[in-house]
Amino acid sequence: MAKLPNPFNILRSKEILAILDGDTKFQEIELDDLTSLIMAMPYQSGPDLCGLSALFGLPITYAWGGTNLSRWQYLDNLIEYCIKNDKCSDLLSYMFSKEQFSKILSGHAADIIDSTYKRIVTEVIQQINGLLYFGGNEFTMIGNQFVVKKIGVKVEVAIPKIKMIDRDYIKNISARAMQDVEQGNYDSAITKSRTLLEEIFWYVIEKKNEAPLDSGDIGKLYKQVRTLYNMHTDAGIDRRINTLLSGLSSIVSAIAEMRNKDSDAHGVGGNRIAIEEYHTRLFVNSAMTMADFILSVASKNQVSKNNRTI
Repeated sequence: MAKLPNPFNILRSKEILAILDGDTKFQEIELDDLTSLIMAMPYQSGPDLCGLSALFGLPITYAWGGTNLSRWQYLDNLIEYCIKNDKCSDLLSYMFSKEQFSKILSGHAADIIDSTYKRIVTEVIQQINGLLYFGGNEFTMIGNQFVVKKIGVKVEVAIPKIKMIDRDYIKNISARAMQDVEQGNYDSAITKSRTLLEEIFWYVIEKKNEAPLDSGDIGKLYKQVRTLYNMHTDAGIDRRINTLLSGLSSIVSAIAEMRNKDSDAHGVGGNRIAIEEYHTRLFVNSAMTMADFILSVASKNQVSKNNRTI
């Protein structure tokens, strides 16, 4: 029996790719009395798209000063790869996550950020569906997952299985990040460090049969991990261990902050700070150590009959 085409393939038209990579702009909206913006997806430059591809397992290097693909071609290749590896919904969830809009929306009040983010995402999805309409298809979000389906057809999305994360996985991501460091791609290395922590937090939270509270804020995810695994400083624990535990929060905070200001997710801006190779190595090694520790805590908790983990 011939294999049915993957429904996500219809997102690979140049018109839709231009929407997803931020090329296509829509109407202008006012944020407050002084500022306005034109609704669009965050603009993805060539280096951004190469970094995004690497993040999802498709290694691509941007040739500075050399010959590169068009931006839509980078995104098309990435979507094709994600379709083959059943990662397309994850890719779209990442691209549409609130964090990706931080460069556009930062500096405004929280309620304005939330309402504007929702308005932009709704507009983008409606515009994509306008292009799909006469083919009888629609692009929508069900639960935490994006799907492409026939208009009016009810689709039940199965709860995804927890991706297996072990020490080999942590070592592999860290090795790829260090390879970025060796090649001078510090932004990409920091992105991988941040993503490694987010993934390990998601993994151990789901191992407790709980839903992660906020995929865009690793600080909140770490707080949830600490609560679920009883990872709190305790007067009954050696002072030196308590000191180490309190330092873990600083690692998470620093990596999250560096991800916002210096990584490849937001291009070059006024808040961007030059970082050195040794800084980047510190971030990568810190993320690896943190991820390995959290995985160890979760593994011990799984076999322990005692509620006290640390």
